[in-house]
Amino acid sequence: MIETASQFAFGCFALAVLLNLWKVVTAPEIADRILALDTMFINAIALMVLYGMALGTSIFFEGAMIIAMLGFVSTVAYARFILRGNIIE
Repeated sequence: MIETASQFAFGCFALAVLLNLWKVVTAPEIADRILALDTMFINAIALMVLYGMALGTSIFFEGAMIIAMLGFVSTVAYARFILRGNIIE
C-alpha cells in the first residue's frame, strides 16, 4: 500500500514540476515566473525526498537540503533584482 501511495505522490509531484516549468516559460509577468520557479524548487525537493525514501538512502535528503538553500537564495536574489534593479549593493 505504501508503495502505491509513494508512486502516486511521485507522479503528482512530477506533473507539478512540468506544470511549473510551463508557467515559468509562459507567464506574462516576471513576478509570476519567480513564484513558479520557487514552487518548482519545492516540488523538486519533494521528488528528491520521495526518491530517497524509495531507495532507502539518506544522500538524497542532503541533496534536498542543498536545493532548498539554493531555492531560497535565488528567490531572494530575484525579488531584490525586481525591487532595486541590482542584487549586490
